[in-house]
Amino acid sequence: MLSDLFADTVARPASDGGIPGIAAAAGRGETILKTWTAGLADTTPGGSRPMTAGTLFDLASLTKVVSTTTLVLGLAGSGALDLDAPAARYLPAVPWEAVTVRQLLAHTSGLPSAVTFYQTCSSRAELLDALFETPLEAPPGTRVAYSDLGFMTLGEVVSRVSGLSLDAAFRSLVAGPLGLGSAGYRPSGPPSRFAATERRGDGTPWTGIVHDENARVMDGVAGHAGLFAPVADLARWASWWVSSSGTVVPAALRRSAESCQTGGLPGDGGLPGRRGLGWVLAGDRYDSLTGAWPATSVSHNGFTGTSLALDSASGAWFVLLTNRVHYGRAETAGSIKSLRRAAHTEAARLLF
Repeated sequence: MLSDLFADTVARPASDGGIPGIAAAAGRGETILKTWTAGLADTTPGGSRPMTAGTLFDLASLTKVVSTTTLVLGLAGSGALDLDAPAARYLPAVPWEAVTVRQLLAHTSGLPSAVTFYQTCSSRAELLDALFETPLEAPPGTRVAYSDLGFMTLGEVVSRVSGLSLDAAFRSLVAGPLGLGSAGYRPSGPPSRFAATERRGDGTPWTGIVHDENARVMDGVAGHAGLFAPVADLARWASWWVSSSGTVVPAALRRSAESCQTGGLPGDGGLPGRRGLGWVLAGDRYDSLTGAWPATSVSHNGFTGTSLALDSASGAWFVLLTNRVHYGRAETAGSIKSLRRAAHTEAARLLF
């Protein structure tokens, strides 16, 4: 049972394969079947506090699907943006003239996976200049390589097309219409609202400030990372995604985003690259659903210890939020992989 799995995993030291804390939810359609909280939001001596259902998590790369993919598809659905047009049509600073919006969403742009811009850039403007000076590593459409740079670019496309900053676009076009009461970029409030992430050199953890260093240089607002939310908002978003509602993004376009966009292309690590628009599909290197979910399912993970899985065909969805990097990013790399696989398998037993 998931309750037993979470109880056995959380609040143990990283050396014992532990994760500080979790919040999770599983459901079908608009029905939440079960929610869980366990462990600690912060383990700092003198400031230790339990995880709660209202704790806000740094979603890390779940930002890519919950914010950026949703916004791009919403703009496409309204006719403001063409997925098969070059990104440079909407963002003249883009130098890769053959790269389309669809290729950025499907991680087939040819851009590198990641670049440590934060080591040389001290402002959002400097980082964007460096981003748009980065050469492609492969011709567009010839490989699948998961790319933060592609989603940084998409965030800027959203801003240019919508006429709003990315955080304002998310509030206005996604969070507001879907009733996500706490989800957003650059959240306010005391540290007690947040799941603590990695510790600084002085031993104090990051709380309420984005963990991703490139997003931090971008003032916490980026297409690849920066979104915060509690488990209830992710549950609401997931239940909307699998629904037939035409709010925000037409349902047919959401279903299209779950279909394979990368057939026959090589992927990371020599494995087939199986990607939808934003989403990881079964068989991709980053697929963590262990074959326990239907082949129609899609998923996405976040570096801080988050994951999201859903199957629109059945309406099933599962949200797993952890603050695994609070113990250290290297120390818990194996633990979060094991927890995700086990949790997704157990969730499938509940949902299917």
